[in-house]
Amino acid sequence: MKTKHILIAAALTACLAKAKDLQPPAPVVEVTKVEAAAETPLVQIAVLLDTSSSMSGLIEQAKTQLWKLVNEFISAKQGGKTPAVQVALYEYGKSSLRPEENWIRQIQPLTRDLDKVSEELFALTTNGGDEYCGAVIQRATKDLAWDANPKVYKAIFIAGNEPFTQGPVDSKTSCKEAIAKGIIVNTIHCGGEAQGIAEHWSEGALLADGKYLVIDQNQAIVHVDAPQDKEIVKLNEALNSTYVNYGATAPAAKARQLTQDDNAAAKAESGAQVQRVISKASANYCNTTWDLVDACKQKDFDISKVKEEDLPQEMKKMSLEERKAYLEKKIAERAEIQKKVLALNKDREAYVATKRKESSGKDTLDTAMSKALREQAEKKGIAWEK
Repeated sequence: MKTKHILIAAALTACLAKAKDLQPPAPVVEVTKVEAAAETPLVQIAVLLDTSSSMSGLIEQAKTQLWKLVNEFISAKQGGKTPAVQVALYEYGKSSLRPEENWIRQIQPLTRDLDKVSEELFALTTNGGDEYCGAVIQRATKDLAWDANPKVYKAIFIAGNEPFTQGPVDSKTSCKEAIAKGIIVNTIHCGGEAQGIAEHWSEGALLADGKYLVIDQNQAIVHVDAPQDKEIVKLNEALNSTYVNYGATAPAAKARQLTQDDNAAAKAESGAQVQRVISKASANYCNTTWDLVDACKQKDFDISKVKEEDLPQEMKKMSLEERKAYLEKKIAERAEIQKKVLALNKDREAYVATKRKESSGKDTLDTAMSKALREQAEKKGIAWEK
């Protein structure tokens, strides 16, 4: 019996030692495990863009303002936690699309892969076609993986300039189907307000608890240059150095990240470059499928289970403890850079708010969407820091 007790004790000691060895370093456990265990609030937004010939201005605005849209939720909280933002993207009304699908294409389902969404936006082109609002709203309502939780802010933003009632699918029915699933429909008419009302864009929004918005799609996005901009952009290079590739998809994903950096830089005059860096410093820029630093934040992640061939070259010859220490260092580096960017952005927002009070103009895609989503999300218990 004594021998049996000794053997059991030894086995327990061995198991505990093994479990301890497999756990990530203390800072990772204390921070990321707790965060992962808590339920993260969710925001789901589907953007439906008319890509017929007359909509080139709208597409240019959309290319540059993805990051600003996502950044609306950086300082937002629901139940004390920052919401995760998923974005879906559709195009409709282009002649090169499939007529049997009512000239509609789902470009991206609801996703947190913002680099992929940006890549697709920059690849969009326009040509003539038939714009069926009712049909594309119905597609987005039925096809996307909308969360059933009533606390989730779910919204469709549809933008275009042809009559809202065109096409074989009744737009009234589509809007009613959407709101029945808790999905708000906001309509964005690219033209005059009276024309949009006459062509039933306002009616669509009313049927689905949404906002009827009017924008000048050919107006350039107004970007306020702030003293903090140069330092924010400069920190992007340091931020990129904290990404640790793993897995077969990493090379393509990293290349996509750098390409979208370049795309945003090419639109710097619209503020896209600054807004992208701010997004990358937030919790909503998430790359768990190819970056080990983000992957460490997942509840069940275990670095000891990552195959050696999936690791970056610099980590392959490291021991398990060395790999943990290396990742812990990268986690700390990124957190420090993100903290600097977000602090600069807080000062930037205060500066921009003051400047905007001094000027006024017509809404563009970014300002129209921001006004609507804040008001609607607040009804779901999402609050913004004052």
